[in-house]
Amino acid sequence: MIAGIVAELGPWNWMLLGFVLLILEIFAPGVFMLWIGIAALLTGTLSLQLWDWAPWTWQVQVLVFLVLALASAYVGKRIVRNNGDDSDQPLLNRRGAQMIGRTATLTEPIREGRGRIKLGDTTWRVTGPDLPAGTRVRVTGADAADLELVVEPV
Repeated sequence: MIAGIVAELGPWNWMLLGFVLLILEIFAPGVFMLWIGIAALLTGTLSLQLWDWAPWTWQVQVLVFLVLALASAYVGKRIVRNNGDDSDQPLLNRRGAQMIGRTATLTEPIREGRGRIKLGDTTWRVTGPDLPAGTRVRVTGADAADLELVVEPV
């Protein structure tokens, strides 16, 4: 039954698969099925043009689909990655970087390069020169993971 439907639809199988993938992309967005759906639509378009050509077997169609799917996913990834939209708040998810330039008082002394300060309602681990508790310090940097702040005395 399914083989009969596939044989009867011919090149429209690819078109149907492409539209199903595009509809699935609408209901489960992730920008992945979009590129595979486009590859299926392109394969269907090629199948419409080449259907009567003897070497255009289902195996060749599948290989063309796989190549187009990989190529469209690669191009799509480059398009999405290089869209150039800069954020109006580039430090939004980088809390440590937001603290650079602020001053605070050490709540714990810096011993062997490590101590603590309180900024707002958060206590931060800091690194810097050894200083006693109560010293005013300025935040000059944050580590890559935004877990520790780098300070120097004011």
